[in-house]
Amino acid sequence: MAIDLDAQRPQVMAAVKRAMRASVASRSKLLGVKGEALAAATDADRSLATAPTLPAIERYTGVLYQELDAAGLRAASRRRFDCSVLIVSGLWGLVAPSDPIPNYKLKMSATLPGLGKLSTWWRPAITDQIADATRGRQIWNLLPNEHDAAWSTDHRPGQIQVSFLDRRSNGDLVAVSHWNKLLKGSLVRFLVDRPAPEIDSLEAFHHPLGYRFEPSLTTFSGGSTQCRFVADR
Repeated sequence: MAIDLDAQRPQVMAAVKRAMRASVASRSKLLGVKGEALAAATDADRSLATAPTLPAIERYTGVLYQELDAAGLRAASRRRFDCSVLIVSGLWGLVAPSDPIPNYKLKMSATLPGLGKLSTWWRPAITDQIADATRGRQIWNLLPNEHDAAWSTDHRPGQIQVSFLDRRSNGDLVAVSHWNKLLKGSLVRFLVDRPAPEIDSLEAFHHPLGYRFEPSLTTFSGGSTQCRFVADR
């Protein structure tokens, strides 16, 4: 999927470069780290224009990406992954898995001088790019709230969202927090392993932690579908 954010990315990079000249306290608040981690993040953000790059799917190494294990995908699944997945980024807006990017530290929820909160600043451009890139396609939205805020809720025809819930012994359903990223990484792998995944195919998703698709909890609103996976606890 072609992404064109060449007009926006230099603006964010320039704002980050300016922010890296600020005090230690200001940089720590912006980047959300301290001490040695702050020093490393500052160095990375100061050298964005010249630093070595890696494909985005290799650069991002969090729990979701570890569980996805893109390097271990079968050839057909990897081709589907490369041409159908978009990653939302505070610095780059949107990137495809194969896009080369340097090391950096910047949250989508951060506020940069001159730009404001990044999720708000990026929203028009990201919304337009998603609309162009996904026209005629089924959209599976697995974004966390921080990144989902950078996509206008007025332009999401037919999206499918998912949530993972624990069912307590008293029957109450509670949203998963600790395992959420890991579970979404596993679900991404499940989806790209299928040529044309539909909601019904989710019944085959059986996670070792006990989460199963609950069709009876599926809801529809404004053209969007909310699918829920539940584990008994």
